[in-house]
Amino acid sequence: MGMKVSLLSAAVDLLFLCILSLVSAQFSDERMALLGLKRSFSNPHGILDSWNAGSPNHCSWFGVSCSSDFRVTRLEIRGNFFRSHPCSIELESALHGFQIARNCSGWSVVSGTLGGRLSAVIGNLTKLRVLSLRYNGIGGEIPYEVWGLTNLQVLDLEGNDFLGRFSDFEFFGLRDLRVLNLAYNMVFGMFPPSLSKCRGLRILNLSGNGINGVIPIFLAGFGKLRVINLSFNRLVGYIPSFLGYSCGNLEHLDLSHNFLKGKIPRALDKCGRLRTILLSSNALRGAIPNELGKLQNLEILNVARNGLGGHLPANLGNCTRLSVLVLTSHFNALPAKSHPRGRAPRRSSDAALGHDNDYNSFKGIIPEEITTLPKLEILWAPGAGFEGHFPRNWGRCKIMMVVNLAQNRFSGEILGLSTKCTNLQYLNLSSNKLTGRLDDNLQSSCITMLDLSGNLLSSPIPSMICHHRASIYDSYVPHSSFLAREVSVTDDDLRHETQKDLLKQIQAPPPKAAELNLKGNDHRLPAFIVASVASGFVAVAMILIALICYSRRKKPVTTTAIEIQASTESEKVILFSDVGVALTYDDIVEATDNFNIRKCIGSGGFGKTYRAQIASGRNVAVKRLTAERHQGAGQFHAEVSTLSKIRHPNLITLLGYYACGPEMMLIYNYLPGGNLDQFIRDRTTRAFDYATLHKIALHIASALCYLHDQCIPCILHRDIKPSNILLDGNCNAYLADFGLSKILDGAERHAMTRVAGTYGYISPEYALTGVVSDRADVFSYGVVLLELLSEKRVLDPSFYLHQDGFNIVSWACMLLEQGQAKEVFADGLWDAAPHDKLVKMLHVAVMCTVESVSERPAMRQVVHRLQLIQP
Repeated sequence: MGMKVSLLSAAVDLLFLCILSLVSAQFSDERMALLGLKRSFSNPHGILDSWNAGSPNHCSWFGVSCSSDFRVTRLEIRGNFFRSHPCSIELESALHGFQIARNCSGWSVVSGTLGGRLSAVIGNLTKLRVLSLRYNGIGGEIPYEVWGLTNLQVLDLEGNDFLGRFSDFEFFGLRDLRVLNLAYNMVFGMFPPSLSKCRGLRILNLSGNGINGVIPIFLAGFGKLRVINLSFNRLVGYIPSFLGYSCGNLEHLDLSHNFLKGKIPRALDKCGRLRTILLSSNALRGAIPNELGKLQNLEILNVARNGLGGHLPANLGNCTRLSVLVLTSHFNALPAKSHPRGRAPRRSSDAALGHDNDYNSFKGIIPEEITTLPKLEILWAPGAGFEGHFPRNWGRCKIMMVVNLAQNRFSGEILGLSTKCTNLQYLNLSSNKLTGRLDDNLQSSCITMLDLSGNLLSSPIPSMICHHRASIYDSYVPHSSFLAREVSVTDDDLRHETQKDLLKQIQAPPPKAAELNLKGNDHRLPAFIVASVASGFVAVAMILIALICYSRRKKPVTTTAIEIQASTESEKVILFSDVGVALTYDDIVEATDNFNIRKCIGSGGFGKTYRAQIASGRNVAVKRLTAERHQGAGQFHAEVSTLSKIRHPNLITLLGYYACGPEMMLIYNYLPGGNLDQFIRDRTTRAFDYATLHKIALHIASALCYLHDQCIPCILHRDIKPSNILLDGNCNAYLADFGLSKILDGAERHAMTRVAGTYGYISPEYALTGVVSDRADVFSYGVVLLELLSEKRVLDPSFYLHQDGFNIVSWACMLLEQGQAKEVFADGLWDAAPHDKLVKMLHVAVMCTVESVSERPAMRQVVHRLQLIQP
């Protein structure tokens, strides 16, 4: 009995030692990883001096936080914003630069910045949940290992020098990501499809980069998003109406300073929590939608520098919390303040402009529903085109501080403004047609800035000297409380300081302040107004160029001297990627010569494919779907929505689609190498060796494996054949026409009402019963591989000498059974390639084409076997 107790005690001791050894090893690994990070950074200000090998506890190092088992969960090192202490500088807000008085107690940022690179050893911190390195000078590419930090919830790298192609970023492993802040780096290119996996995102801030293309459709599925800031990029196309889907949590939308066109989506009215809408400096047209009046939480609306018109909707009067309304922003541009790390948002023409263009031109009066808004503080609409009597009903505007209605066509007397708006500090009504004497209250009021020049007033302009009153530009604090409000973006372990600061910099820096001239015809604006409405940079020239190019591209068609306008918005091609130009149905018809047979580059069960040159040197492939294959607009849109999210190196890229009535088309990128069918036919005239054979076989197998195993729900191709496999100039293979069939909803098998595919490549069970599974695609792949290995086609004429049903599968099996495997391979291939690997590849093809479904391998098994016989 005593011996048993001793053995048990020894076992417990041994287990304890093992656990202690494991914890110690993990402790050491993470400590070494942090020291590796320190070596990769430049540390001129001594920020990381506490990180040294002699310090035993890495969890006490500056910027490092750990869990109870000493695993690093947070790495938070913030550099120097604008190279000075954040409490002594102008902090920018969503209002485009209002100076904000802040309580800076508890701010822990050090005075200095890190440089250098972010080392790949970051991947060893496998429990890391928060990575925040904002406002440093760290450069180079973001290490690939970051995308493997599966516990990461906050990735905050704003204000550094990170560079890279956005579409290459791999977000597949970051399913728990809640904050993505890459603002003001050097990220360029289009949205990566892998970002669609981060459906738990709360904050998405990509402002101040070079991101182009269109706003991706997968954002419609991000129902937890609270902040979308894509400002100061190169986004094109329309503001998609799908932003109104699943947007119940969205509070801040900033798409300013891009190249977006079209109308403001009415569907935004479904985003009931929206507090700020910033759309300035784009090429938007049409009227401000009445539906925005449903946004009762809306506080800030800035639509300046677009091409908007029409009447200002009185429904905005229902937005009872609206405090800032910016409709235009005429001003003389000033040199831009440097943004974090001294780099301005990349709009090459902005900083060079100094004129005051603004294309918004509204009609009629300003509805009194606007002037009586109870919380309106700023009404900014110089040169907006308003006319009629100057507004008289200013209702409950006791907190109104700024009114700029200069350069409009208002007439009549200035009445009611000073009686109700007792807190007014800035008033510019210059260059109107105002008449009469000034209100006595206005004459005796204490307005910091007053400009009434260029009118027909019969009384002198009073001088305003108010030493007893604090300046509005020194202490103004907007009512947009989200700037200081905690946003619960992660679980309780995340500090609320991080949460607040993630919203602090959600807009670009403003221009520098200017001195004021309060009298006469000098129309220079006060610093805080310039900052608030200008966003720091002028995008007018780029927008003008875009509008001119857009108008020239759309050539009007004349019929019996009646000019028909260019294609309507309903005829547009929806684009997921930037193709250089906007596209309409008419453009596609013209580029394909009205779908001329000479432009046809392929034909299949789903329709014909045409080559279309849509811009100088840019070709796309247009698949025009067969009318009888349509399943209805609803299903079509649903399937295309799914396809747009699918990306793999060996799947052809879906660029966009068109759907209107019976006409439905898919737009793909065009590959110059033709298809595999042409390659096989012309194989004798081009180089063909084992390396090329293996590359094509593995590429297509990998693409199919992705569709079968990694797409949810599983996607079956159902029409795999050589003409649906495209090649580029280096014989890299790409699978086309994927996903056009029914999409299985998680089921392993599904009965189809109609058999898709091409005779000869269809699996026996699918042809006989209509029951399809992923093994049907495996069969078709095996047939294609046999054609690639041999000089035979699937229904070769030589097979007619045999019994009915004899095909390439029967032929290959017959030669194998007779021990004549050599006879299967194309001329020259057997002599130039390793025999053992060729035979193994032949066995893969035959196994894929066995009649028994259960005996066929899955595509992941095919990929594995092909990887074992690499050249």
